[in-house]
This record gives sequence, structure tokens and C-alpha cells, in this order.
Amino acid sequence: MSDPVLVAQNIGMSFGGFVALKNVSVSFARGKLTAVIGPNGAGKSTFFNVISGALTPTAGQISFDGRDITGTPPHLFARMGIAKSFQITNVFPELTARENVRVAAQALSERFQLFRNRDSYGALIDKADALLTLVGLGARRFNRARELAHGEQRSLEIAMALAADPKLLLLDEPTAGMSPEETREMMNLIARLAEQRTIVLVEHKMKLVMGLAEHLVVLHHGELLAQGSSDDIRNNDEVKRVYLGQGAVAVGGRA
Repeated sequence: MSDPVLVAQNIGMSFGGFVALKNVSVSFARGKLTAVIGPNGAGKSTFFNVISGALTPTAGQISFDGRDITGTPPHLFARMGIAKSFQITNVFPELTARENVRVAAQALSERFQLFRNRDSYGALIDKADALLTLVGLGARRFNRARELAHGEQRSLEIAMALAADPKLLLLDEPTAGMSPEETREMMNLIARLAEQRTIVLVEHKMKLVMGLAEHLVVLHHGELLAQGSSDDIRNNDEVKRVYLGQGAVAVGGRA
């Protein structure tokens, strides 16, 4: 891969005597949508936490734009150009959708000024409204976050992540807990976002990302099992074996 934006090299992660990741090496191409998949317990969430800075690996190195960022505090990731959205929705429930995104944008643009006139935040508000429109929440910008449906809250969280103008957007199971309709809307949103930026998506439902991701990485028992295009993964005998108990139909790409 000639121009990777993120490189995970020989990553290991242990918790006491439990080995969650072992010698995982993956490069993520700039401008592409890559999906990290695998059955439950494969180590996907641990891997996500490592590449997003929430966990420091016990072995190996993480590089972003050619710079070693292993062990960098997670609050610095957004300033470097990495934004993330976790499985558990993390929004301010009593703030409006607009206020949630405006606060996220403000946190990265300047020091917070407690007594500043809110009317002076015009540029930040315009940015928030544009991002809400992008994720399909333009008409809901004055609703409090707690009034939004679960799928809408996940979209709001993505808008908050995009407020950082990231080079790389990391999404951890963005459709978790969603209805089929919400899932379709979220995957359509991710497809639109992938036209403009690099995305790494962690997901255990293989058929959701088949045909959407340009590159797939398969983890199993904390190790790299396979990687390649959708066709490569669909036709991989080891991947079929791993997913057999969870739905070989999904591996075949049929509904």
C-alpha cells in the first residue's frame, strides 16, 4: 500500500493473562473505506480502542501520517486529524442537536469562553447546521438530543465527530441497536461520507459491509485471519469456516 494514512504494526494487547490481540499488522489506505470485521469475540472492539488511542497496545506500533502515535493521549487525536464514534452513543442529552455539534466544533477551534455572547458564534453555528444537514438531521437541529431516536443520535454523534474536520473517521459498530430501517439509513450515510474522507468501520455483520467497503480486514480470536476485497473475503475458505456458525449466507453475500 503506497500511501497508508494509518498503520498498525505487530499489535498485541493483553489484559493480565488474557491475550486480546496478537501480532496484528494492517495498513489503512488514504481516501478509502476499510471495514474491520469478525464474529463476536474476534477482538474488533479492542483493536478499535487501540487505533483510536483509548488503549495503548502492550506490543507493536501505531502510525498516523507517518508519525508514531503509540501511547498518545486520546484527547489529542482529534487535533491530529482522527475522529471516532464509539458503540455507546456519547451526546449531551439536554442540548439541542445544533448545540451538540457547535460545542464539538468550538472545542477544537478555540478555548471555551464561559461568558462570551452566544450570538458571536455565528460561524460555528453555520458549521453545525451544515454538518447536521449532511447527516440528515437538518430539520431536527432544534430538538434536544434526548428527543431523537437511537439512529438519529448515532448520526448526531457522527456530525459531532466531523466537526473536527478529520482526515480519518473511525466508527465502532455504528448500526448497533438499530432497526433495519435505521441501519439502512446509517449505511447510506457512511457511503456518502466515504466519498469525501478516509473511514475505518468496525462491524460484525459481514453482509452490511460487503459491496460498501473497498477493503476488508477479518479478525478471529485476536489475530488477523484475512484481508482483501469483498470478493477475496467472500471466497476465502477460512472466513467461511469462521462465520459458518453465525450465517454462511452472509459470507456468500445473499440475503
